Amino acid sequence: MPGKRSRRPTAARPRGSLRLDDQLCFALYAASRAVTQRYRPLLDELGLTYPQYLVMLALWEQGPTTVKGIGELLQLDSGTLSPLLKRLEVSGLVERRRRRDDERTVEITLTAAGRSLRTRAKGIPQLIVDSYNLDEGEFTALRATLRALTESVAAQADE
Repeated sequence: MPGKRSRRPTAARPRGSLRLDDQLCFALYAASRAVTQRYRPLLDELGLTYPQYLVMLALWEQGPTTVKGIGELLQLDSGTLSPLLKRLEVSGLVERRRRRDDERTVEITLTAAGRSLRTRAKGIPQLIVDSYNLDEGEFTALRATLRALTESVAAQADE
């Protein structure tokens, strides 16, 4: 065709470069730190760390569950989870009990203090979501993308 040139594809910078600015993992790390820092003053008022807050969210949603169940839900191993649960127990927010029918299984339940803490925590999720400055579509798309990324990387690790 007259006047039409064939275009050679321009060389894009490789996505797998050693430039810090090109690292998706660094962008995720920085975003995670920023969000966790946003949580800190809110959770300090409740006497919780961010990982403890995640456990409490799981228990508020699921009710009594096992250490294994919480670990699967939060994608944490028992070595990380056990000391965290012990601190929550010392704080009077949860109880850990071995099941009578299976001594190997430890069940985690909320105490009255743990259940009542939910009321004080109720406004935190909206404060955090508001700080993202994303509309509903962007929020939903980003969450879906991050979940897909987690699944993809986890599947690669399992191979």
